[in-house]
Amino acid sequence: MQPPAVEIIGLSKRFKHTEAVRRVNLEIPRGEMFALVGPDGAGKTTLLRLLCGILKPSAGSARILGLDLRTELSRIKERIGYFSQGFSLYGDLSVDENIEFFAEIHGVGEYRSRREELLEFTRLMPFRRRLAEKLSGGMKQKLALACTLIHSPGVLFLDEPTTGVDPVSRREFWIILSGLLEQGITILLTTPYLDEAERCHRVGLIDSGRLLTTDTPADLKSRLKGSLEEIVCPEVRKAYSLLRSEQEGHGVQIFGDRLHVLLREPERERSAIRRLFADRGIEITAWRPIQPRLENVFLSLLEAEKVSKGRDASGSQRDSGDR
Repeated sequence: MQPPAVEIIGLSKRFKHTEAVRRVNLEIPRGEMFALVGPDGAGKTTLLRLLCGILKPSAGSARILGLDLRTELSRIKERIGYFSQGFSLYGDLSVDENIEFFAEIHGVGEYRSRREELLEFTRLMPFRRRLAEKLSGGMKQKLALACTLIHSPGVLFLDEPTTGVDPVSRREFWIILSGLLEQGITILLTTPYLDEAERCHRVGLIDSGRLLTTDTPADLKSRLKGSLEEIVCPEVRKAYSLLRSEQEGHGVQIFGDRLHVLLREPERERSAIRRLFADRGIEITAWRPIQPRLENVFLSLLEAEKVSKGRDASGSQRDSGDR
């Protein structure tokens, strides 16, 4: 039986007084696409850099395709591809020349047939003579991916690969990623777009360096117990603050001109909210139940984590005072 593509055990990384990655445990089987999602500064990029050997872990271990990250890094680098947020193409080189350059870096001797495959696969064949600096944003991303794939890696690490790319190019990029999965390549990516995360086999939420949860998108959404309802009102921020300040508390999130509210006891809570808004002169223009999205789940989990941290902090303060 083959080992998993990625196996992480208690991996941590500390920078002076900041613990950027905290005791992460994760296993990704071969052929899976796994999305890592979290707010800015959560530790997503640091975790990818640890797995690529760019950073050294402070504690814990990891294995990539069965190879130990600490003792077999050179072999691992031959078998992985890393697409960073600041992937550097050479603007004064053509598409062909950029791929050739990265082939030489990876020690790929007979790269020409592989380059033809990648140009066809990424739909860059008509632009192979064009300078990289003359490419559109989406085409640059596809060229960067082709350069990352020139040595036929078994695991691909992608750090926000479609950030800043127009919707059409994003869709084309994801078609390419689906093709890579069909070839058996394992993909671990970070993304700020939760609609992209929904396309993955599994999703992990990371915050403050800790991996809070992992599951399939469907199972994550099923964790929201109760009725998720959308309320539209002109004074949305006033309504949000009012619900947040209620003693009972509501799972309330703000999205533009509307609120998403998680009701545990729908009949009773609907009536209570309507009375509350009427007493404060807040008009409701629309109200409907909706299907939860990953965004609702993750905001709910992050809020629960924040509440938990607050309780821990207050508990520590009480303990300190008792002493």
